[in-house]
Amino acid sequence: MTTATLSSKFQISIPKEIREKHNWQAGQQFAFIPKGKSVVLVPVPTRDELRGIAKGADTSNYRDRDDRY
Repeated sequence: MTTATLSSKFQISIPKEIREKHNWQAGQQFAFIPKGKSVVLVPVPTRDELRGIAKGADTSNYRDRDDRY
């Protein structure tokens, strides 16, 4: 298990082995998702990474929003 320490400026350095395993780069954005007493760190995907994610989705039960203002 790899650990990190919270600095006096409330910063944490992600260990090199974790960054390399997930191919995380400097400047990449992350979301912090609270889960009980824990926090999940998730990289925020770019638009290009999201392109095509819903390909093949069933839209037959799609509800339009024409009834809203």
